[in-house]
Amino acid sequence: MTTATTDERALAELQREHGPALLHFLLGLTFGDRQRAEDLMQETLVRAWQHPEAFDAPYESMRPWLFTVARRLAIDARRSRLARPTEVSDVVLESAPARENTADSAVRALDVRRAVRTLSPEHRAVLVQIYFRGLSVGETAEVLGIPAGTVKSRSYYALRTLSRSLPGYSSSSSSSSRASRQTASATST
Repeated sequence: MTTATTDERALAELQREHGPALLHFLLGLTFGDRQRAEDLMQETLVRAWQHPEAFDAPYESMRPWLFTVARRLAIDARRSRLARPTEVSDVVLESAPARENTADSAVRALDVRRAVRTLSPEHRAVLVQIYFRGLSVGETAEVLGIPAGTVKSRSYYALRTLSRSLPGYSSSSSSSSRASRQTASATST
């Protein structure tokens, strides 16, 4: 069973006569997305090829029929894109930060709190100001009313005591605490 299709010459003439205007119209409907506009134009011409009866209609021009078909195809394409969820490529998934296990994080927080409670009040006060409140060495010295050198000394010995009382964390925390001490020292001078 064969279906009637539009003559190739008539279709080529249709594309030559109305193609540029149709593409311009579709560029407006697709917000300047040339690839989508060209895809929609091609689909519109396929519909014209599939419906030779449109050429026999009492129109002076095929342009209104083409523009109506193109507009409906653009609306359908937009609706289908909005109806399905946004596609996520593997690249986006690989670059997304891995979620930290909240149970491990909670256990570490409890361990650190327990270890901080073992420090002397002077050492604890310095660490609270520098690491928990984010103050610089100079600001901590001002808040606690002690010299900046004392703040540096107390933070050094407090971190050293913590690294001993948190043996499972010593390798990663000592390097990060070393970097934190260097940052704190640089901001105080």
